[in-house]
Amino acid sequence: MAEASIGPSELAAAYGLRDDDLLEMYRLVALSRAIDERMWVLNRSGRAAFVISGQGHEGAEVGLAWTLRRGFDWLVPYYRSIAAVLTFGMTPRDIMMAQLARAADPSSGGRQMPGHYGSAEHNILSTSSPVATQVLHAVGIALAAKIRRTGQVAMTELGEGSSNQGDFHEGLNFAGIHRLPVVFVVENNGYAISVPLAMQSPIENLADRAAAYGFPGVVVDGSDVLACYRAGRDAIERARGGEGPTLIEAKVMRLTAHSSDDQQTKYRSPEELEAERRRDPLPRFREQLREAGVLDEARDAAITAEVRDAVDDATDWAERQPLPDPVTALRHVYAEPEVAASSAGGDSTSPARRAGTPEGGA
Repeated sequence: MAEASIGPSELAAAYGLRDDDLLEMYRLVALSRAIDERMWVLNRSGRAAFVISGQGHEGAEVGLAWTLRRGFDWLVPYYRSIAAVLTFGMTPRDIMMAQLARAADPSSGGRQMPGHYGSAEHNILSTSSPVATQVLHAVGIALAAKIRRTGQVAMTELGEGSSNQGDFHEGLNFAGIHRLPVVFVVENNGYAISVPLAMQSPIENLADRAAAYGFPGVVVDGSDVLACYRAGRDAIERARGGEGPTLIEAKVMRLTAHSSDDQQTKYRSPEELEAERRRDPLPRFREQLREAGVLDEARDAAITAEVRDAVDDATDWAERQPLPDPVTALRHVYAEPEVAASSAGGDSTSPARRAGTPEGGA
């Protein structure tokens, strides 16, 4: 006899989700944290040159990106978007190859510094190093989607420090005028490297800026995964329905230094850091699911083991992959030699052209 079907828990039903959705969200939060922690181990052991962390941001990113349609919508991330890109389809191996700059890295083929995630396969646009430029990219994608009437939505993420750049305001202004299907997510962790929010902005809630551009601004607790899910779901539905953009400000915490080259204990007190750890979204979500009867010790242990195995596999596999071939260093920097030679009617078989180096020097 088939086992009787069990309906969703009250917690899942309250958000229009299934228990399996909640467990997968929890797995993604835990996986993102474990990958991030492994990056720091690799850095401190001299095997990874640089880390820029997303610890404390995972719950917001998983919740906000959950309703996006994988392989259809667009995600334009920023350097802390580890959890978001995993939610949208990238794998632990993809993340680790970017961290270790391997040739098969889908983000840039090992050409970019860590944190510049992207995947053509998954509609994840790799961003450039200047902060806030991704806002304009997302707005352009949303404009194209509106013109083509595809029904696609673009979501972009940035830190609160980036919200003070001109690109951010230009993007919001254009999106507001044209009612574009784009969701702007500011992950406000209170610091632009070492500069506190009070020295960045005269207002407490950055979501208030949306009013100047004619669309809603929403503030959400970034350590509450399901509150973030609800905010993301509503914004995405609004965008897909032709109602235009939304600015979501997720109040998150930064549990690590800005990067592996920063020492936050120089400008943050032990008391502040301890208060941040008490807001950690991972144990908070775990406890919420346990109280709802969705997660028990056995299932939690199974997820923990699965996450550990995935991180070990990604690390071992990425370390075995070859580094980029130095002769391809100028690829995507200059016009492809074959194309240039064909246009000029020249010989594309010279040693300099075969090496990908323009004749006469770079």
